[in-house]
Amino acid sequence: MFCLTKQSGVIGQLHNRLVESLRLRVLQVPVPPGATTTDARVAVLFSGGLDCTVLARLASDLLPEDQPIDLLNVAFENPRIATQHKGLSQQELYELCPDRITARKSFVELVQMCPRRQFRLVTVRFRYLVFCLDLLTDLQVNVPFTLTCDHRSEVIELIYPHQTEMDLSIASALYFAARGDGLCQTSIDSCQAQPYKTTARVLLSGLGADELFGGYTRHATSYGRRGYEGLIDELKLDMSRLGKRNLGRDDRVMAHWEKEVRFPYLDEDFVRWAMGLPVWEKCDFANPEVDGAGGSAGEGVPEPGKRILRLLAEELGMSEVAREKKRAIQFGARTAKMESGKVKGTTLISPSA
Repeated sequence: MFCLTKQSGVIGQLHNRLVESLRLRVLQVPVPPGATTTDARVAVLFSGGLDCTVLARLASDLLPEDQPIDLLNVAFENPRIATQHKGLSQQELYELCPDRITARKSFVELVQMCPRRQFRLVTVRFRYLVFCLDLLTDLQVNVPFTLTCDHRSEVIELIYPHQTEMDLSIASALYFAARGDGLCQTSIDSCQAQPYKTTARVLLSGLGADELFGGYTRHATSYGRRGYEGLIDELKLDMSRLGKRNLGRDDRVMAHWEKEVRFPYLDEDFVRWAMGLPVWEKCDFANPEVDGAGGSAGEGVPEPGKRILRLLAEELGMSEVAREKKRAIQFGARTAKMESGKVKGTTLISPSA
């Protein structure tokens, strides 16, 4: 029986194909207005998950060493979660967001693997200028619930004709992340983050990796019900509706901040190659996960979903990233179910709420 491993030739093919896709999207980017030649031109929408971290790692191989790469990470104040942790400060609640935890872990691996590259982990905030006792005070926050509410109607307008709670929660995370105004950390040894606003106008998104390589729970379910035939049908369905479901919505909320989002996994040549691969060379649901329990992080085989990409992450020296579980952005940043845990993603949003 075929088993996808680090020795499989398709891993090298993936590396080469993804590098070519990135080359078209990160090189020859003009210096942004008001920036210098050593300021960031490219930023990554960064949850710390597998898809975006692989992009950051490969982009580092392509860009000149004097160009930093900004990693944009967003965390939200979720009132429902806050009631479960009443003793914590607002800042501590932000640090509890799953995507903030993952981003900090993956940032460490990136810095260790690319010591000559300056990665900036930007934890997104909004800046308020407040006059108090005749002094101009800069209040630095992440995304408090009140601010989410203030921008709710604008996000709803941008995502139209999408009208569900899931659309709103996903778009809210992308909307605030794309602004790129936050606290910046450049070293894994430094505990002090400095105010920073990204100069990058080009944003890289990991969208498409799950749809191409079987990263969603429903893909494992499809395999369990109908084997690889059912999985192939599900992957084709996902790719066929990606433009209608995601691309227009995501582009509009990020273009609001004069940013251009680019999708390396959706390069036409890359998609054609990936869709032409035997499905068992992309995700390996026929073979159970070997976790290496009790051993080091580098032992065992990564889980079957997106195994081809997980094995590439291992080859790039990022064993922790290779084992990160799939997590939807609305749950990682905690934009979903802000007030009630009973709200469904398919529920239509109320513009007046």
